[in-house]
Amino acid sequence: MPANLHFEIARSIVGFFVLLLFLSFCEAASFFQPISDAHRSAALELFSLDHGSFKSLEETYEALRTFDLLGIEKKPDVTATACRLISEAVGSSSSTPKDLFYALKANSIAKCTIEDKAFQGIIKRLNAAVDGASSLLDFHYSVGGLVLIKSYKADVHLANADGIFRSVKAFSQSDGRWRYSSNNPESSAFAAGIALETLAGVVSLASSELDQSLISTLNNDISKLFDSIEKYDDGTLYFDDKLVDGSDHQGPLATTSSVVRGLTAFAAVSDGSLNLPGNKILELANFFLGIGVPGDAKDLFNQIDSLALLESNRQGFPVALLMVSIPLILSLPSTVLSLTKKDSLQVKVNTVFGSNAPPLTVKLVGAFTSDSKDASLVESQELVFDAGTGLHNLNNLPKSIDVGSYSFVFEIVLHKSEHEKVYVTGGHKKVPIFVSGLIKIENAEISILDGDLGSIETQKKLDLAGQSAVSLSANHLQKLRVSFKLTTPRGHAFKPHQALLKLRHESKVEHIFVVGNSGEHFEIVLNFLGLVEKFFYLSGRYDIELTVGDVVMENSLLRAIGHIELDLPEPPEKAPRPPPQPVDPYSRYGPKAEITHIFRAPEKRPKEELSFAFLGLTLLPLLGFLIGVSLACITFMFSFNQQKLSRVGVNLKNFPTNTVPATFAILFHVSIGAVLLLYVFFWLKLDLFQTLKVLGLLGVFLVLVGHRILSYLAATSAKLKSA
Repeated sequence: MPANLHFEIARSIVGFFVLLLFLSFCEAASFFQPISDAHRSAALELFSLDHGSFKSLEETYEALRTFDLLGIEKKPDVTATACRLISEAVGSSSSTPKDLFYALKANSIAKCTIEDKAFQGIIKRLNAAVDGASSLLDFHYSVGGLVLIKSYKADVHLANADGIFRSVKAFSQSDGRWRYSSNNPESSAFAAGIALETLAGVVSLASSELDQSLISTLNNDISKLFDSIEKYDDGTLYFDDKLVDGSDHQGPLATTSSVVRGLTAFAAVSDGSLNLPGNKILELANFFLGIGVPGDAKDLFNQIDSLALLESNRQGFPVALLMVSIPLILSLPSTVLSLTKKDSLQVKVNTVFGSNAPPLTVKLVGAFTSDSKDASLVESQELVFDAGTGLHNLNNLPKSIDVGSYSFVFEIVLHKSEHEKVYVTGGHKKVPIFVSGLIKIENAEISILDGDLGSIETQKKLDLAGQSAVSLSANHLQKLRVSFKLTTPRGHAFKPHQALLKLRHESKVEHIFVVGNSGEHFEIVLNFLGLVEKFFYLSGRYDIELTVGDVVMENSLLRAIGHIELDLPEPPEKAPRPPPQPVDPYSRYGPKAEITHIFRAPEKRPKEELSFAFLGLTLLPLLGFLIGVSLACITFMFSFNQQKLSRVGVNLKNFPTNTVPATFAILFHVSIGAVLLLYVFFWLKLDLFQTLKVLGLLGVFLVLVGHRILSYLAATSAKLKSA
């Protein structure tokens, strides 16, 4: 098997074991945190304005309700926009009962001004909608709208409340679920929540007391609905519907939220006839808190609104729900305690919204290791309450608690008996606790043993706390032994999740070995004779690396402890070959090897004296040429005064005297001088290409004027001869 595959398997097994242990431990003892500032930040981010307003009245109400419940002060100013949308909805004759329902809900928070005349028109339209309703949602929006108007005008009633109650009750099913209409055979728990909220509105709007048999029948339906409640492994409860039609399916959060709205609304008007188990209310609250911070605006509203209904003493919600107990949430600021830092155990008890709990005592009634179901490691003891911080503290952990992972069991005891009817604590609460500390690493040694007798041939101490490294050598007939001792701060044996020894050959081939233990003593012996094939008969240097790690070990280490020179036998013909090492895909973008060019060796050159002599011979014609140019310049300078030039012996008898030929003669001599001057610049400054470019222009001009003056001289000479 390839060495890198050995490493992957070992790492995967250890990682999987750690993950499985952690998940199983957390699964068995989950705990939840109350609403925090993270929810407030999420609300500001999720309920964002679209061009100054929200998309609909429903979304406007959900935003206003969420901001109000969370107590967000720096919220977007949407009151003016909300009032405009509300006024349009209540003043329009085309508004549906749904529009009026959410307009009135939003107005209960925005407090916009609605004229009494508009209320009278809405009441007539909603009463007509109730009389003509044929589906559950028709009843829900029209009855819900009338309930909201009743908070403004107390004289709103339903004349035929019994008949409406029975019409809505006709949608119920034998399992506690409800249908949306008589034409739709599918039932759901989501519709059950809507139905309970609607029937609660019918009860509150009834002009006279309803038939109590109807209320009793509804209580039975609620009991059947709770029989179908779902349960997670951590004990949290929720409602969910089987996926029948994907377009109408609601998730567990929306479904549970709908049921909670219906239950709390009906509990408010049931006059004590509905008595829900406190533990189930607590586990429903834990379900909403276990979601954390939702990433969707609708989900966040459902979570916050449902928790506010369960915490009935929230501002803006009636305190009549004494039959729905208020859940108390036990949470810990930190579930990791350090023995080294002497951390104290801190516990906080609040309502789901973080409000202060009534006077109570928190007890630590048990502590168990994560892999044991034995007796508790601690005796029951009370935590000390600090009124300044609102925390219950246990300053010193019991001596029986050492480094490791535990499940602490807490109990909340209310001081006043009357509070037991208002609040629910949920009995014993298990919380996962990790106790960390510095692990003592002692008696660390590395030895080379004789292969047959097992006697020590070389032994060296290991300083795992420092950076020192050892150097060893061995052959295939010897053994390598590494041993050390691990103890906790309490002096007990410690077994980490990972204890690995790695040998890496200079060719990058790696081998991973798990270090075994017996109590607090860890030891591994490598018999090189039995490992020659696994080592692919590769002799040479092997770097040695030791890994000791655990989630509760504050001084986990991954350290190179030295190297060993191995002398292994030559491999046989069919011996396994080392696997090809993986190539780093990013290496193609790294620096490339430098390219070295090979030039032809320079040829032998003549002596310096010979070169200078040849240069002198080359310059002689140039010297004669310069002399001729000088004479030509002199001729040009005295061309206009032939008599004076004749006196100095210059022959200008053939120089033209007419204006046109004389001009061409002058231009001809000037062109020759320019060409000579160009040669000088070529020698001093210009390159060959620049010189040829200018010379081409001058050469054409020189040919033209030279041809003209020479033609004139030839014609003149011919005339003289003929004469």
